Amino acid sequence: MDALAGLLDGPRARGAFLLRMVMEPPWAVRVADRAPICLMSVTRGAAWIVPSDEAEPVRLTPGDIAVVRGPLPYTVADVPGAVPHALIGPGGLCTTLHGQPLSQEMVLGVRTWGNAAHGSTAVLVGTYLMDGEISRRLLDALPPLLRLPADDRTGPLLRLLDAEIAQDEPGQHVVLDRLLDLLLIAVLRGWFSRPGAEAPAWYRAMSDPVVGVALRLLQDDPAHPWTVASLAARAGVSRAGLARRFTELVGEPPMAYLTGWRLALAADLLRESDATVEAVARKVGYSAPFAFSTAFKRVRGVSPQEYRGKDREKLPEQQENLPER
Repeated sequence: MDALAGLLDGPRARGAFLLRMVMEPPWAVRVADRAPICLMSVTRGAAWIVPSDEAEPVRLTPGDIAVVRGPLPYTVADVPGAVPHALIGPGGLCTTLHGQPLSQEMVLGVRTWGNAAHGSTAVLVGTYLMDGEISRRLLDALPPLLRLPADDRTGPLLRLLDAEIAQDEPGQHVVLDRLLDLLLIAVLRGWFSRPGAEAPAWYRAMSDPVVGVALRLLQDDPAHPWTVASLAARAGVSRAGLARRFTELVGEPPMAYLTGWRLALAADLLRESDATVEAVARKVGYSAPFAFSTAFKRVRGVSPQEYRGKDREKLPEQQENLPER
């Protein structure tokens, strides 16, 4: 399992917020949905993404893809400095800046929204509504806003997403979720492979002949009773040599990395499945549920049961607020 596969295989889009935004200037939309990550790509015209902080605005032209990492708000507009006329809140709820609902009057069709049916600007928007705990290590390595120029690798995926986003067929949301996942992986792969890219330490460490072996072992089989000694034996180095090199390249010792990986997997299993806490504990390498619960609460701040209940309470509200898709 490689670095991106290991981080993206578990958490996947579930009922992601996807739409085609069609606009005629002047226009500006304030996005304050606190979503963990959003992808945007212009299919015609141009759009600017203006961060809340003092970072430079980013201009998108056809084929470019922007990834915006939450939770800070930002503005999408035809020109920088435009005053927003609409606000996108949590769960995709759309209102005026004064709180009056806008979703229905700006619906232009299935998953199509905007101020003009044949507007000169069209933007594909795909938003992950919920945090995927495994991807937190990945998301923390990304800048708040990145732009990947149009290229041959992402072009076919964008064209397919554009064709599918307005379809209304059985299982369509699953098709769109998986297309969004594929697009995110393609974008991140392209971003990290750029000349001079500041890839995260764990990503660069995957290419190391020693540490890369250990990382793959931990990611492929987190439930195994790994020790530094057993990892070192599989990597063909001494225990001290692996511990030193792993910490230098990854930024934390092997067992600390394993604990974080196990608990991230566990968080995702609690969110995605109905498995008991005991079953989740065993699946990620804890023989005793009490030890698992103690470790989970130490890192997450809540018990596994509390985490599962808190996460699932969010789902009805989010789905309720979605405009017609």
